[in-house]
Amino acid sequence: MTLFKTITGIGTAALLAIGLAACGNDESKTVETTTSVGESLDYTIVGIDPGSGHMELTAKVLQDYDLPDWNVTSGSGATMTAALKRAYDKEEPIVITAWSPHWKFSKFDLKYLDDPKLIYGDAEEIHSVGRIGLKEDLPEAYAIFERFNWDMDDMAQIMIAIEDGVKPEEAAQTWIDDNPEKVAEWTDGVATVDGDTIKLAYAPWDSELASHNMMKIVLEDMGYTVQLSMVEPGPMFSAVADGSADATFAAWLPNTHKTYVDKFDGQLDDIGVNMVGVKQGLAVPTYMEDVNSIEDLKK
Repeated sequence: MTLFKTITGIGTAALLAIGLAACGNDESKTVETTTSVGESLDYTIVGIDPGSGHMELTAKVLQDYDLPDWNVTSGSGATMTAALKRAYDKEEPIVITAWSPHWKFSKFDLKYLDDPKLIYGDAEEIHSVGRIGLKEDLPEAYAIFERFNWDMDDMAQIMIAIEDGVKPEEAAQTWIDDNPEKVAEWTDGVATVDGDTIKLAYAPWDSELASHNMMKIVLEDMGYTVQLSMVEPGPMFSAVADGSADATFAAWLPNTHKTYVDKFDGQLDDIGVNMVGVKQGLAVPTYMEDVNSIEDLKK
């Protein structure tokens, strides 16, 4: 039996969101518990892109926590947050695949479900990963990547601005203008170049949209011509491994992207950690007071 009992497309995620909104009760302040959370959601978790390591781990969650009735819809980060908003506005139950940093935690009162089996692992790190030979070919950029390190609050500032309607490059430029000392730590003493091209690949997540637009501007200020490519995680790692992309700052380790790192063992240069304390798991709105652990999905 497949680990994903049902994996449907983007349209289904949208239909789920509409269905959750349609059955809302404006007078309710907490979710009623006369039916189980599984029954109230038709045993459906709202997921993201099927190629993400997060979805792979969620499949393992359903297996290891013995949740055979539960399904995960596939879609994108945008369809997931749209479903969340519709359910949240009606105070209806919803279970989503979630990760931090992400702007949804500033827009909605959410909580991660406890994961006693640690299928999603403990706190993770985001790594900067380059193609083999990058250090020799583009030493100035490589030096910046080795120093590149920021925190979740930094990234969140850009993500929230983008969600509020600011263009990604403008949001990134504002952060750079407000944090010159951090950028200086990455670039101090590094020589400028004259139009050298560098290709960056990133996964289609709000967090990576923020980091790669920010680094694009930093590199352009150092004289580089930067090409950005947004692709699914599998092609992202494949591109860096085969050299069609120079680097990515979107490798979540040790758990989320373990499959890809193992697949391309010896073909990737792990340049260093650019963020610590990131997290992934399943999340629900805080008004779902009786659902606090993945184990509670059995009720």
